[in-house]
Amino acid sequence: MNLRNIAIIAHVDHGKTTLVDQLFRQSGTFRENQRIEERAMDSNDLEKERGITILAKPTSVDWTPPGESEAIRINIVDTPGHADFGGEVERILSMVDGVVLLVDSSEGAMPQTKFVTGKALALGLKPIVVVNKVDRNDARIQEVLDEVFDLFVSLDANDEQLDFPVLYASGRNGYASTDMDAREGTLIPMFETIVRHVPPPNLQVENVPFTFLVTLLDRDNFLGRILTGRVNSGTVKQNQPIHALDNDGNVVETGRASKILSFRGLDRVPVDEAKAGDIISLAGLTVATVSNTIADPQVTEPLHAQPIDPPTLSMRFAVNDSPMAGREGSKVTSRMIRDRLFREAESNVAVKVTEAADRDSYEVAGRGELQLGVLIETMRREGFELGISRPRVLFGEDEDGKKTEPYETVIIDVDEEYSGTVVEKMNLRKAEMTDMRPSGGGKTRITFSAPSRGMIGYHGEFLSDTRGTGIMNRLFEKYGPHKGNIEGRKNGVLISNGAGEAQGYALGPLEDRGILFVGHGEALYEGMIIGENAKTDDLEVNPMKAKQLTNFRASGGKDDAIRLTPPKKMTLEQAIAYIDDDEMVEVTPKSIRLRKRFLDPNERKRASRAKAA
Repeated sequence: MNLRNIAIIAHVDHGKTTLVDQLFRQSGTFRENQRIEERAMDSNDLEKERGITILAKPTSVDWTPPGESEAIRINIVDTPGHADFGGEVERILSMVDGVVLLVDSSEGAMPQTKFVTGKALALGLKPIVVVNKVDRNDARIQEVLDEVFDLFVSLDANDEQLDFPVLYASGRNGYASTDMDAREGTLIPMFETIVRHVPPPNLQVENVPFTFLVTLLDRDNFLGRILTGRVNSGTVKQNQPIHALDNDGNVVETGRASKILSFRGLDRVPVDEAKAGDIISLAGLTVATVSNTIADPQVTEPLHAQPIDPPTLSMRFAVNDSPMAGREGSKVTSRMIRDRLFREAESNVAVKVTEAADRDSYEVAGRGELQLGVLIETMRREGFELGISRPRVLFGEDEDGKKTEPYETVIIDVDEEYSGTVVEKMNLRKAEMTDMRPSGGGKTRITFSAPSRGMIGYHGEFLSDTRGTGIMNRLFEKYGPHKGNIEGRKNGVLISNGAGEAQGYALGPLEDRGILFVGHGEALYEGMIIGENAKTDDLEVNPMKAKQLTNFRASGGKDDAIRLTPPKKMTLEQAIAYIDDDEMVEVTPKSIRLRKRFLDPNERKRASRAKAA
């Protein structure tokens, strides 16, 4: 069959998954009366809730050109748009022969656009540029196209890559055209451009042994470990003997290809054989993992796997040792946490896990707070209880032995009235402004080069400062000189001095001290953080004090007239960003609690004295 392999890459929210929906519909993958959810490729629960793509997923459509009888199969890989999940994009680019680069007609080239485009151009892939959402009222199509061209030039694109075809599309409305002013139609011009511009896989099929590079790892309750990638050469048939090689050419294991699965729309369909160029999933091996080469037993040389950018941020995952441990979760032991984390590191090459000396905690390194937050959220839904530390950046050293730290490019779109506040706050976090210009619609686009350390925990404050109207995008830039001390959270916290239930009678007066995180009737323990202090120091309080019962009553029923402000409830990401170095987040399937690392006040004093010394 005539075959094309493409990846759809873009910044977050520029419309990749919605466009894939329309490609499905217009290629005849779905019946006309078939009910399909929006963003069908976002199948994971967290992806549906957050409206973002987290995992790269292959699919395929069979499209028959008008007037022809033979269908062309287009294998499509839908990729995440968020920088934290860039590891997913880096892996799958080796599977494809071309990329469709989607750019929003208003927002233009954003940080993640630069990241994924740079990776694609470095591999020699020729992009098709699609200016999406051309029907937006604030579209600036020609300017965006100029931005994309400038981006390609800055990324050292060659002449062939700079001569890219351009389509103007609306993924939601299902049309694409070579005419900038078109506002209706179909996606046939996109299918034709893909077939014409993306070369078919030019790989050897006859008289060569089977080789296959693993780029994605999945599990199935019936088939076990499922390895996904592109057949690099030769042919594989069901039950054929195979072995797995690591990057050094050592044999990891031998076995048989017990099941070969090919992608058809949203389904994986069993097939008897697959040839070079096909994107397939293989079952039958139990140890082989991402970046391993699966091949015929006569092959001894592994395929080259693309290097992955290193992680820049780490958190400590510990056994939950609070007084409420084990009440809400079913997986609470260090062995269970260890197995789960190492399983994650195996399938997600952007995550690194190391065991701490105490063997009750693990250092988990990743690309950003969102990536690690998604991992924690997934684990709590599986029944795990964890204690999570504040994120910390991973430092390095330059050639002269001086300390270096990761920097990020931060692009902020904000209303002009808030731009002064944002610049001031970013300066406090040791960020340097590199660009500032109007971006249309009364917005200003400000670009900073900022140490990652300073950006931890800033997003919530940024949304408050801009009244929820600001948009912030971050992308790893480089390792640069260490910026010295950066001031953290300014406010202290209110700490419970005992265990019991929170009482409205005690919480009422405490509202004058700051913002409360707990409400009446919630279970508390000593050392648990129940609110934010209005002052800079921590304060131990008694939130469990109840009114003494007597026979005397106040007139007008004033005894019952305690009106509490609803407590501030934090999401998992907000809690992780909020805590300080001596604090932790207790995560269970039902609750997210903030606590001091040392629950006993005497231990806290000893630890603070030791730190000061």
